[in-house]
Amino acid sequence: MTHVRSALLVAAGSAALLLSACGSSTDGAAAPADTTTPATTVESTAESTTTTSSATSAARPAGDVTAPGAKLKVGERAVVPFKYGTEKSGTIALTVTAIEEGTNAELAHFGDKAKGITPVYIRVAVENVGGTDLAHSSVSLRALGADGKGTGVIISGDTDRCESESAGRDFTTAGAKYETCVLQGTREGTAVAGASFDRAEGYEKAPLVWEK
Repeated sequence: MTHVRSALLVAAGSAALLLSACGSSTDGAAAPADTTTPATTVESTAESTTTTSSATSAARPAGDVTAPGAKLKVGERAVVPFKYGTEKSGTIALTVTAIEEGTNAELAHFGDKAKGITPVYIRVAVENVGGTDLAHSSVSLRALGADGKGTGVIISGDTDRCESESAGRDFTTAGAKYETCVLQGTREGTAVAGASFDRAEGYEKAPLVWEK
C-alpha cells in the first residue's frame, strides 16, 4: 500500500482555501478557490446528505450491491460499484470501522487556517469484491454532523493519528483488502454523528451513511 499524497482543503462559508502542510505527507502551494462556487456544491460547506426514505437499514450480502441511501452502523459492510479515474472500475466493499475525533493541536502542521477545526478520523476497510484491477486506487468519505449534513469543513491529508493509504499493486483479485484512514474536520464544539460515501453512480444524491 502507498500513502496518498494530497493537499489540504478547508471549506468554510462559500469560500474554500487550499492549504499546504509542512512535511513529506502533503504538497502543493496555497491558492484561493473560486468564491463564486455555491455553498451546496461538493467543495463547499454544509452539503446535504439526507438519505431516501426507502433506504435499507442494513448492508447487503457480499456481491449484492447495497442500495443508494442505505443507513448503516459503524462496523457494517456495504458493497458498491466503484470507478477510479477513467480506466479502472469494479465492485468494492466498504466497512467503516471507527469514526473518531481528535484535537486541534493535531492539525498544527496545517497552519493558522486550521484554527478552530477539530480533526475527524474515519477508519475504513476496503475489499475488492469484483476481482478487477483496482491497484493504487483510493476511496473518499465525508464526515456528517448531527443534522445528517456535511460538517462545513473539508480537510484531507495526514496526521500522526491518521495516515491515508491507497490500494497496493496486488489489489487486483476478489478478496484483496486494505485499510485506510480518511481525514475530515468539523468546527470545534460541533459533534460528528456519522460518515457518508457518494462517489459512485447512483449515490451522488442518495449517499450511503454510517451512523456512530
